[in-house]
Amino acid sequence: MALVLAGLGLASISAPAAWGADLGGNCCSDLEERIADLEATTARKGNRKVSLEVSGQVNEAVLFWDDGAERNAYVVTNDNSRTRFRFKGKAKIDAQWEAGYQIEIGVRAANSKRFTQDDSDGADSDNGFDLRDSYWYLKSNRLGRFSLGQQATATDTITEINLTQTSVFAKYSDVEDSGLGLILRSANNGNLTGSGITWRRLIGDGGDQPGEGERRFNVAKYVSPDISGFSVSAAWGEDDYWDVALNYEGEIGAFKVAAGIGYGEITDGGQTSTVCAAAQTTGDDTSCHQLGGSVSVLHQPTGLFVNVGAGQKVDDLIEGTTRFAGTGVDDEQKFWAVQAGIENKFFDLGKTTVYGEYYDYDGGGATRRTVGSSDALNPTGAGSWAVWGSGVNVIGAGIAQGIDKAGMILYLSYRHVEGDLALRQLNGSVASGAIADASLEDLDVVLSGALIKF
Repeated sequence: MALVLAGLGLASISAPAAWGADLGGNCCSDLEERIADLEATTARKGNRKVSLEVSGQVNEAVLFWDDGAERNAYVVTNDNSRTRFRFKGKAKIDAQWEAGYQIEIGVRAANSKRFTQDDSDGADSDNGFDLRDSYWYLKSNRLGRFSLGQQATATDTITEINLTQTSVFAKYSDVEDSGLGLILRSANNGNLTGSGITWRRLIGDGGDQPGEGERRFNVAKYVSPDISGFSVSAAWGEDDYWDVALNYEGEIGAFKVAAGIGYGEITDGGQTSTVCAAAQTTGDDTSCHQLGGSVSVLHQPTGLFVNVGAGQKVDDLIEGTTRFAGTGVDDEQKFWAVQAGIENKFFDLGKTTVYGEYYDYDGGGATRRTVGSSDALNPTGAGSWAVWGSGVNVIGAGIAQGIDKAGMILYLSYRHVEGDLALRQLNGSVASGAIADASLEDLDVVLSGALIKF
């Protein structure tokens, strides 16, 4: 009916008055042609029962960096919340139940967390298109929601909860996304490490903060209904991964509050390249467990806000590896981060955000990494050394301006990054020799760009 009315409207606007009075001739065939033209240029659903919504965003930026010896600037896809498009929909079954689906595709042209001094695009398997979501769900108003397929797990973003605009361009917990794919540079000789160790590899060996949900898996997931702002969720899948989380979102007086805490375990034999890195050297299935959480508080009258996150992960296989057996290496990784500032609509244009932030990570042996005898980071210039522990500290600040009528956020962020890298000399295949620190150049990163939603 809508298409018929649209066709009639177009016909009445475009046709001369004399034609409008002529009820004979070719009026019907002309109307059918106009309806066919409209249908040919309209995105259509496969059926009339399930809705279809197409949406997404584009998030591109310029990233300026200074690694202590080289300065440069690249155009990148901002991986804090990368470019993407999605298809989703739902159908009402009855007053209590609905069914739905989501398919989401990520797009990276140049990866803001993978590029290096020698590779401006960060060209690897993560560039181009990647499947983020592909799942269906059933939802009951009283019983909650069950979903099945590739999707975020229960603890996804559990350490990154954020009520402000900074979530899409400068995540306070997940600092690897802003240029930490750059290769480490020695402060002693100014050379890049030949082992290819990057800044993000100092954080749990893979860049993911401890306590955070392990990427997107093929899982079965349950989310309970909200009860006074609280909800419980759980997920299980792959071979094997499971996690549980408790979340809260609501208002307490003049404050808007969002918070969550979650626990997870992974023993997936196919995920040996994740932050549970010991499986790379033992040949065993991954074995890690972790706990993480965060809270975001926004004072609505003033716009003052604070975001705080923390997490801990234990790699249960580290002490059992040949490299670290009996050496007492720390098998824990932990971090905490805080971001605070003000976000308010000072202008009709949209919300303005000004903030400062601090991040601290400390971790045990990242067992896949070795520094060779000729490497720039080798403390003695002889022998091979295993990574014994690492630390990363970040201090930053930024500003953002929303443009409501364009669905856009303009942003500018700065981060100063310092790192610690403890090495232990290998005696044969065992890290039982001397312990020494590698001296690293600091890193400065400026990220400026925009996100626009459609």
